[in-house]
Amino acid sequence: MKLRELLEVFEQYAPASLQETYDNSGLQIGSPDQEMNRGLICLDVTPAIVEEAISKGCDLILSHHPLIFKGLKKITGGHFTERVIIEAIRNNIAIVSMHTNLDNIDRGVNFMLGKKLGLKNLSILQGRKGLLRKLVTFCPHAHAEEVRAAIFRAGAGHIGEYDCCSYNVEGQGTFRAGAGTRPFVGKQDELHTEPEVRIETILPAYLEGRVVEAMKKSHPYEEVAYDIYPLENVFERTGSGMVGELEIPLSENDFLEKLKKDLKIPCLRHTDFSGKAIKRVAFCGGSGSFLMDQARRAGADVFVTGDLKYHQFFEADERLLLVDAGHYETEQFTKELLYDIVNKNFSNFALQISGLNTNPVQYF
Repeated sequence: MKLRELLEVFEQYAPASLQETYDNSGLQIGSPDQEMNRGLICLDVTPAIVEEAISKGCDLILSHHPLIFKGLKKITGGHFTERVIIEAIRNNIAIVSMHTNLDNIDRGVNFMLGKKLGLKNLSILQGRKGLLRKLVTFCPHAHAEEVRAAIFRAGAGHIGEYDCCSYNVEGQGTFRAGAGTRPFVGKQDELHTEPEVRIETILPAYLEGRVVEAMKKSHPYEEVAYDIYPLENVFERTGSGMVGELEIPLSENDFLEKLKKDLKIPCLRHTDFSGKAIKRVAFCGGSGSFLMDQARRAGADVFVTGDLKYHQFFEADERLLLVDAGHYETEQFTKELLYDIVNKNFSNFALQISGLNTNPVQYF
């Protein structure tokens, strides 16, 4: 398998354009044309992970957290990042990371966490704007169904749990074909009027190129008239954090016991109990303190995340049980997600999840 085949699958599942501006997801080390035979999945790329990959004959390391966040001015082995790079290149090991683009989709990091917590009715906590486009095109009646089908197959037309969504209006199109053209209908240098269908649909911005290409290939006209409009609607399938509900409400104490059991962690940091039952759970794997206000607005009884600072616990103000369950702990199931994505598309590719715990935080 070529590495580019794997990269294409990840681009479809969690497009790179969805990562945060500070991030560096994607191919870290290696060439897209490298042949891949065996892969190792981890949360963090450390020297120990590279040693494990070498010992198991892996030529690919697939991680959640990127090895390289910022530009490097030298690679001398003075820092663990540099040592990892040197050893990976020396042993012809490619490194690919899927970070905040995997955080920001509805079947990503937080979805896995929600499943592990047994929550139902999961939805994005804070959706993102500016990611949707409206596509409008015009074609003869006889070809409208073919064009619509091509657009839908390319990924357009999804609204919530509905697909193949479009709006269609009949009208009259006019045009005059110039010299050197080969018009599908009408003649050169003659004004032509053609009964046409106006087709409107919606699509994510990251699919624009693919959808437009599919539209043009299926359209009978040699010059396809179409418009693309930016939309400010919230794209509910992308964004930060998630919110869901417990099947049965729990006391605050029982919820924390459940959380420790589900995440297999020895302890939690949390605000004082208020005595209310826990039913609606907001959460964000990794560092999610910026979503605290959104959790309140979503009517959550508790907000679970990692990397909370001392003063942020005061901000809960007894209106919300605030729980710091750890960065690594709330993202640990991402390894299973990465495995599932690859295995579903390349079932014959030798792939395994690292047995190493790369959490730099230890508990005494």
